[in-house]
Amino acid sequence: MKRKIRIGNAGGYWGDDLAALRRQLSGGPLDYITMDFLAEITMSILQRQRKNHPALGYAVDFLDQLDDCLELIVRKKVRVISSAGGINPIGLGRKIIEMARGKGLDIKVGVVYGDDIVNHLYELTAAGERFTNMETGEDFFKVRPRISSANIYLGAEPVVKALEAGCHIIVTGRVTDTGLTLAPMIYEFGWAMDDWDKMASGIVAGHIIECGCQASGGNLTDWSEIKSFNNMGYPIVEMESSGEFVVTKHPGTGGVVSEKTVKEQLVYEMGDPANYISPDGVARFDTISLAAEGRDRVRISGVKGRPEPDYLKVSMSYEDGWKANGAVLVSGPDVFKKAEIIADVFWRKLRHKYDARRTDLIGSGSIWPAHLTACDSNEVLLRFAVRAREPARVQDFGKALSTLILSGPAGMAVTTGGRPKPSRVITYWPALMHRSRVRAKVLVVDTGGDEEFHEISFPIRVQSRDDKVASAPRPKSLKKPTGKTVSARLQDVCYARSGDKGDTCNIGVLARSPQIYGWLVGYLTAERVRKFFAGITLGKVSRYQLDNLNGLNFLLEETLGGGGTGSLMIDPQGKTLAQALLQMKIKVPSSLLKSVKVR
Repeated sequence: MKRKIRIGNAGGYWGDDLAALRRQLSGGPLDYITMDFLAEITMSILQRQRKNHPALGYAVDFLDQLDDCLELIVRKKVRVISSAGGINPIGLGRKIIEMARGKGLDIKVGVVYGDDIVNHLYELTAAGERFTNMETGEDFFKVRPRISSANIYLGAEPVVKALEAGCHIIVTGRVTDTGLTLAPMIYEFGWAMDDWDKMASGIVAGHIIECGCQASGGNLTDWSEIKSFNNMGYPIVEMESSGEFVVTKHPGTGGVVSEKTVKEQLVYEMGDPANYISPDGVARFDTISLAAEGRDRVRISGVKGRPEPDYLKVSMSYEDGWKANGAVLVSGPDVFKKAEIIADVFWRKLRHKYDARRTDLIGSGSIWPAHLTACDSNEVLLRFAVRAREPARVQDFGKALSTLILSGPAGMAVTTGGRPKPSRVITYWPALMHRSRVRAKVLVVDTGGDEEFHEISFPIRVQSRDDKVASAPRPKSLKKPTGKTVSARLQDVCYARSGDKGDTCNIGVLARSPQIYGWLVGYLTAERVRKFFAGITLGKVSRYQLDNLNGLNFLLEETLGGGGTGSLMIDPQGKTLAQALLQMKIKVPSSLLKSVKVR
C-alpha cells in the first residue's frame, strides 16, 4: 500500500487548454491525472449532438489529446480518469481502444455509466421518485415531456471498481468532479468508504483541483502578483494515506500556488460550508486547516466529514423556447445618448411581446450594479437579447437588428457577422433521487477484445454508534474593532471569487488578515450585500462564516437571469460579480490597515 500519491488535473471544463495533458505528463512525476469536461448544460448539448450523429455524444477533444499523449501515458504508467464520456461513454471507450490498437499499445479502458436515466423517468416516477426542482420547488410533471437530458451524479465507487480491474484510462458519464479525484485515494490507500473524515479530505482535494488553473493562479483577484500567465501550471495534489495533502504544481510553469489561490478556489461554487454534499459523503469546509509549506506548496489538514446523503443529485435539462442576441458598435461623441436613441428605435420596431428581453451597453459597466457605472468612452457595444417560445418571434428580432445601421445616428457598425439566428434555450432542472434506485455500471475493455462487466448499487452506509462525527463549530463572536475610520474599497482589505449554480450566485469573500476578518464579520452583512446588488439580485441573500479561512460566503438567489443557457445576461455564470463587490466603498478602522498592504 502506498503512503503518498500524486494526482494532477489537466482540464476544468470542455474547452480548456488542449496542451495541458501533455504538460502534466512531461512536467514531473504523477500517478494519476483527472480531467473534467461536464458542466450542468453540457449533457443536453451532447444529447442534441448524438441525435444528429449517433456515434458521438462525448467530448471529442479528449480523443485529440489522447492521440497526442497515449504513448506517453503508457510509458510513464500514469492512469487517466476523465468525465469526457458524456452521454456515450461506451462509444468513447471503444474509440480509445481502437486508437490504442492503431498505435500498437496494449491497454485496458474502463467505462463508467448508468448515470443517464432520461429514458427511465416514467418508470422512476411511477416507483415514487418526485424529481421536484431543488431550487424552486416546482412540480416535475409540468416539464417531464420536454426533458432532454437527465443524469445522476455518481460518486467515486464505480471508478474504484475500474481501477481494481487494472484500467489505464477510465472514461465516465456524469461522475462528480470530486469523485474523479477521490477514487484513486480509496483504491491506493484502502480507505473505508464510511471513514467520513478520509472521504471529506478527498472531496476537498478534488474540489481544489477540479477547475484546473483556478487553483494555480487563474482568475486570482490579485492577478498582478502572478509573474507569468504563460505555460500555466495545472494543480497537483500530493495526497498522503493519513488524509493530509499538499497542493502544488510542476516547477518551471506559469501561475502560482499560494494560500490565496487555494482559498479562492475553496470558496468557489460553495453553498453552506458545513455541508458540502457529494455522493461519497459530506465535507465540512469549516474544519479545513491551511498553511503555506514553501514555494508553490500549500498543506491542507484537519478536514472533517459526515455520512453520505440518502439522495443523490440529478442534473436535468429541458427545451424551453428560443433566444438570440446581437450587437451594434456605437462610436463617436455623445455615445451614450446615441445608444439610448438607437435602443428606443430598435424596440419600437419589434411589435412582438417576448418572454424576456435585455439591453446592455458593453463597455459602460452594464454587467455591474448601476451605482458602479461610471464610464467616459467614445465606443460601446450596444447589445440586445430576447427569449420567446416561438422561433418566428426570435427570427424577427434578428431581421430588425441589421436595419438600424443606415437609419440612425452616425458611427454605427454591425458586429454580429450577420443576422442573429434563433438558438434553443435549454433550462436546468436540478432534482434528487434516492440512492437505492441507482445502478452504476462499469465496462472494462482491453485491446485484445476481452470485456468485463460490473454493476454497482449504492447502498446507504449507516453511521454506527462508534462513528465520531463532530458537530460543526459555531461561528466565532469576534470583537468589533473601534477607532478612527478611513475610506477604502473592499478590495483593499479582502479578495474574492464568485460562480454560479443555476440562478444562484455564490461570492466567497476572504479577509487579508485575521484582524480584518474580525471587522468584516460585523460589517459585511447579507443585507448590505443585497442592497449593493439591488437591481441584479432579485431574491434572498444568505451569509455563512468560515472562521478557519477568515472568510464569508454569500449566496445570492435569483441573480443570473434564470441561469444557464436560458439567461440573457452577458455573464450568466456570475464570474464578474466578485470583482463588482470588491469595489464597494467602505469605512474601515485605520488601525486595521496596518495588518495589510493597502492596494
